[in-house]
Amino acid sequence: SLPSSMHLIQVDSVQRWMEDLKLMTDCECMCILQSKPISIEKDEQNELILSSQYNTCDNLQLLLKRAWIISTELTRIAQKLEKNRWQRVHSMTVRVNCHVRSMINEYNTFTRNPSEEMHQYEKLLIDKCSEFTAFTERCIQTEDEQILKSMKSCINETLTTVAQYFGQLIELVLTHEAQTLLRQIELSDSMYITELAISSLFSLTQEGAHLCRIIAKEGGVVALFKICRKDCFRCLYPQTLRTLASLCCVEEGMHQLEKVDGILCLADILTDNSHSEATHAEAAAVIAQITSPHLTFTQHLSSFLENMEEIVTALVKLCKEASSGEVFLLASAALANITFFDTMACEILLQLNAMKILLAACSDKHIVDTPYSRDQVVTILANMSVLDQCASEIIEGNGVQLLMEMLFERSSSGNSAEVAACERVQQKSAVTLARLSRDPEVADAAVKLSCIPRLIKLCRSPTERNNSDSVLVACLAALRRLAVMSPDGLEDSDFQQLVKPRLVDSFLLCTNMEESFV
Repeated sequence: SLPSSMHLIQVDSVQRWMEDLKLMTDCECMCILQSKPISIEKDEQNELILSSQYNTCDNLQLLLKRAWIISTELTRIAQKLEKNRWQRVHSMTVRVNCHVRSMINEYNTFTRNPSEEMHQYEKLLIDKCSEFTAFTERCIQTEDEQILKSMKSCINETLTTVAQYFGQLIELVLTHEAQTLLRQIELSDSMYITELAISSLFSLTQEGAHLCRIIAKEGGVVALFKICRKDCFRCLYPQTLRTLASLCCVEEGMHQLEKVDGILCLADILTDNSHSEATHAEAAAVIAQITSPHLTFTQHLSSFLENMEEIVTALVKLCKEASSGEVFLLASAALANITFFDTMACEILLQLNAMKILLAACSDKHIVDTPYSRDQVVTILANMSVLDQCASEIIEGNGVQLLMEMLFERSSSGNSAEVAACERVQQKSAVTLARLSRDPEVADAAVKLSCIPRLIKLCRSPTERNNSDSVLVACLAALRRLAVMSPDGLEDSDFQQLVKPRLVDSFLLCTNMEESFV
């Protein structure tokens, strides 16, 4: 599994030109062309090339880009081989050969003390690439179908071996680089060197889960928590915690966090008022990551429960005092996740007047300024609404009005992530209304604010809910709860179609409903 989030330059293919140049690899030609591949088929609209403009500090990023290109080219070779496009297979094989040699040369110019095993794999890969190129060259020199057919399995086998050696070499290289950075973090007392190493480590974590696993296995979480326990590195806490949040998206990171009492360290940071808001916010981000409901590994949560009250209290305080929307988002996301796995968290929030704090924050457009923030707030409200005491808090904080406004949540940008967040806001606000409307006072407030017509609109109009089935189910449930409390609020046709039938029948009716634009 190679990094996929690479920033590559796409250029238009050039037409086939100078037939004798396409396969040449001598130094002068390669220097002039800057290793740019030349497309000879119209079906290759874009070719992936490396930018020649890079800073020496970005050596590892360059290596990852080169690795991504090689991986992509190997996949393309397999596709062309399947279609028996021998000329294309050979030209691409030559290009891969050049990229592999360039990658190895570039890496050896900046790496320190590469292992003997790495050198062995470098030699194996170069030799196998040369063999691969020789095989494909023989294929373009013959037109005998039987010979080509017999060679195809041999080429496939060689391609598999090249991919295998390449993958193992990249694994060794990335492990070596992770070890080097972690040694710098563990052994250096220099603020500058430590900061550079942590920054490089964070960049690596952004290249995907595979790199996070490598770093975690090499002790990355342990090394970073050591930094978080040294007062002399306080100014580095925010970026250290940001890197930890990335590493804790993989199970190996969680195992390491548990071993070093990471949750206790996070609780200490969050409750220490001498730390900056940025440090508290990044600690909240780590909490949000390790409590994510999407994680399948939860062995760390036992130690989390021991520190939960302290953590929840600190997060509520951070929400209340947040100076920006980003800080509020991180703190509220952590709280939202915590409310999923233990009802005690909801009771603690109730005691801390969290409902009032969150509702007040929603009225400040500088703090709760995106659908993502409103998603976190309404998640907390929905999970807290299972408690009977929440109804009075909602009424006092004008929460029903807020829930009504959230039923109108729409994306302003059309961005898919934002659209999905808006759907979640609509769904959870309807769920919260359904739960809270068991209290007559809340139901009465919802009816007076015209929640019933809005819920009907969401049920009957697919575009209002962005064709979301989850929003539809939540709105039908809320509508039915309000209809029990206020049956006069519905027209007979709405009652007959949306309330009286079984929920599944009303759902099917609404999903098959065509909108009227009259």
